[in-house]
Amino acid sequence: MKKAQWKHLGLAFAVTPMMLLAACGDEEANTDEGTAGDSGEVNYGEEMSYKITGIEPGAGVVAASEQATEDYDSLEGWQVVTSSSGAMATALGEAIDNEEPIIVTGWSPHWKFQKYDLKYLEDPNGVFGDAETINTMVRQGLEEENPEAYTILDQFNWEPADIESIMLEVSNGTAVEDAASAWIEENSDKVAEWTEGTETVDGTEIELAYVEWDTEVASTNVVGQVLEAQGFDVKLTPLDNAVMWSAVAGGEADGMVAAWLPGTHATQFEEYGEDVVDLGANLEGAKIGFVVPSYMDIDSIEDLSPKE
Repeated sequence: MKKAQWKHLGLAFAVTPMMLLAACGDEEANTDEGTAGDSGEVNYGEEMSYKITGIEPGAGVVAASEQATEDYDSLEGWQVVTSSSGAMATALGEAIDNEEPIIVTGWSPHWKFQKYDLKYLEDPNGVFGDAETINTMVRQGLEEENPEAYTILDQFNWEPADIESIMLEVSNGTAVEDAASAWIEENSDKVAEWTEGTETVDGTEIELAYVEWDTEVASTNVVGQVLEAQGFDVKLTPLDNAVMWSAVAGGEADGMVAAWLPGTHATQFEEYGEDVVDLGANLEGAKIGFVVPSYMDIDSIEDLSPKE
């Protein structure tokens, strides 16, 4: 938030220090990050109109955020405003540029942690759960019908730093295809582990579904290019959360590398889990929760104030 600018009053008479102190005591003091009342504590909720910036409706982090507004007394009267992951990132960047308070439904890995100085708010009630994994899911029958693709998808595994490096390049303006290609070239040893034991094919079709989150755009493009290098005719299909799961479960898509478990996609896994093949984690250490700029003087969800 821009610092408050005090107007210089052209007083024709002297004001005593005691009068100045009395005048200041009658008004709220302004800080760089919010409005402080008589207690000196910043009321971030008032500054943000008691709104939390969310992403797509139906995402697990949004559902958990809405649950948090029910479970925490400090969030009574707050609202989670859904939009998209891109709109959330834009709102976060604009708030940081202006040093304004903002709370977003966040997750990691994500390029925003590389670009900005951010922190998760502590979650004493455990609404957002523990660390998550991102799993690979494929349709039933893929192993028998397309064993080469199945093996590559089964062996796909990397670290948060890998995916965040791609995401940061994309956020800086590099096309995702170029960022993925550069990462593959620079990490040929790791890619060789994914393709170990497989043979090249001649134009076999395979379709990967993904949700248009920055993480999944990066990972799906990397896997897609690795499959193409092995001779596959790859189709990458962006879908909404529920439709992505439904497509793999129903066989319309061959697989996805975008299943956040156990929390974010808990609803979808409960509905479609029996109809897909879970190949396990392709990335460990993922996390969801409320994310704020580090300049905000709070550390926990309980540090917030309910709407009056």
